[in-house]
Amino acid sequence: MPTSARSSATTAGGGAPVETRDGTQAGWELVVDAIGPKVRALRRERGLTLQQLAHAADVSAASVHKVERGDMVPTVTTLLKIAGALEVPIRHFVEDSEAGPLGVRTRWRGVDSAEPVTITGPAERFRSTGTVLRLAPGAEHRPARRPGECLLVVLSGCVAVVVADETHDVGAGEALHFPTRHDHRFTNGGRTVAELITVTVPEP
Repeated sequence: MPTSARSSATTAGGGAPVETRDGTQAGWELVVDAIGPKVRALRRERGLTLQQLAHAADVSAASVHKVERGDMVPTVTTLLKIAGALEVPIRHFVEDSEAGPLGVRTRWRGVDSAEPVTITGPAERFRSTGTVLRLAPGAEHRPARRPGECLLVVLSGCVAVVVADETHDVGAGEALHFPTRHDHRFTNGGRTVAELITVTVPEP
């Protein structure tokens, strides 16, 4: 007898995960379970409090808290609002990832402009946040300003990194390490797509 999709009430109550015929957890359940950690990781990356995200998304802070904890599966409307407030497409929350016992491996699907893709694991397990970014020619990305540090590595192209009032031109194969307490932004002034990876670590 086929297993039916679990309801939001089952999820909120911490019900047992639905298993496939071979005894493994259903793939769609893994995706649903990852929504909360992804929301929390992005919120922290943006330097937002629960209340600030809730206000920007026009949903209650309690709902955001429940989503992050996995106590509630958000409706499509709520997830769209949260995605809009965090400035990411909704697919960011429903793309699959593979996690091992000690680490997390995420499949990165390239993007075409200045859309960041988080590549680290759940925020409750890791403090650092890794992001892959593809900057189209002329595109600019402004990460959230918060106390901490960032290591940026350019994989291809050239990126102008402005930290406070200083500009650093970082080319392919080069890296830049800087404090994130200052305003900072990344700009691709070249004619080709620039690919880079950033790893940020907030202050404790």
